[in-house]
Amino acid sequence: MTDTAHTPLNCPACRVIDQADGLEDGNLFATMKRNVRDERRIFDALRDAQDRAADLITSFAGSLNFVYLHSVWFSVWILLNIGLIGASIEFDKYPFGLLTMIVSLEAIFLSTFVMVSQNRQAARADVRAELDFETNLRSEIWSVHIGHALGVDPSHVEEVVRTAIEGSRRELSP
Repeated sequence: MTDTAHTPLNCPACRVIDQADGLEDGNLFATMKRNVRDERRIFDALRDAQDRAADLITSFAGSLNFVYLHSVWFSVWILLNIGLIGASIEFDKYPFGLLTMIVSLEAIFLSTFVMVSQNRQAARADVRAELDFETNLRSEIWSVHIGHALGVDPSHVEEVVRTAIEGSRRELSP
């Protein structure tokens, strides 16, 4: 014996959930499962080779290995050019104009890679926010449905929620 009060055609909450995939077919759980999206898969699908390269460079530039490598590089450069390793190897005499130019160019490129990575992180945050919204909407629909089935008074629940939010805000405010 089936309960016709909770079929997708008779229950407003079920109808909303069932129609989420654009097809009212009575298969609520398949709809929910099909519409749950994974942020990492979406984001990885949007990445191209340039984005991956920018992320790798930014990741390396933000590491201690980058600092160690540059410390060794600058030390060797300076030792070579002040003549401590061999006077005949000097190619950029003090005040090291070539080194200054190379470091300046590196800073320009690294700052560009950092900005590219920041833009990608902002895009990732947007995808995450969209997925969070979808999850919250689904949770709200399910909560209303379950509350209705249990005979819970929605106005009472909303009043309790408002009171909890106001109390939380009072505790967080200076």
